[in-house]
Amino acid sequence: MNVPNSLTILRILLIPVFIEFLIYERYDAALGVLLVAGITDGLDGTIARVANQRTKLGAYLDPLADKLLLTSGFVTLSVLHLVPLWVVILVVSRDVILLTGALLSRVTELPLDMSPTMLGKGTTVFQLLYLILVIALTPRQVDLHWIQPLLYVMVAFTLLSGFHYLYRGVSHLNAREA
Repeated sequence: MNVPNSLTILRILLIPVFIEFLIYERYDAALGVLLVAGITDGLDGTIARVANQRTKLGAYLDPLADKLLLTSGFVTLSVLHLVPLWVVILVVSRDVILLTGALLSRVTELPLDMSPTMLGKGTTVFQLLYLILVIALTPRQVDLHWIQPLLYVMVAFTLLSGFHYLYRGVSHLNAREA
């Protein structure tokens, strides 16, 4: 256990606090927790690289923590009727497909390139930005229709990156069989 992994675990432990603040409509506090989680995400990667403290555990935990935080935010905001259910279904389905591919790769011992792509990173940025804006604008009673263009960009990135990861996985498997 090192500092980067400890920061990642802290980020995972912040998820129930984040959800609780959302449920009790303490949006500014939830936004604060989300920002702290974002800072720990940046710090753990930076420390791991600079101090040469990259670990196999960290390679798994870091993206998992990001997925758990984003997914819990989307699900909770959907329960609160602030995010459309179809968006949650899309976001969660993409992540389940990616996790299933990673698990199948592990179980079958077929190495797949699961490295993040620019589309994948863009998806994370747009999903996070959308969550932040929903959480920030809701207590200020701003009509969330103002951020609908961002919603559609986020949905497009989520779909494109999901299909791109699927394409990469299937292409890799087909190349191995050939």
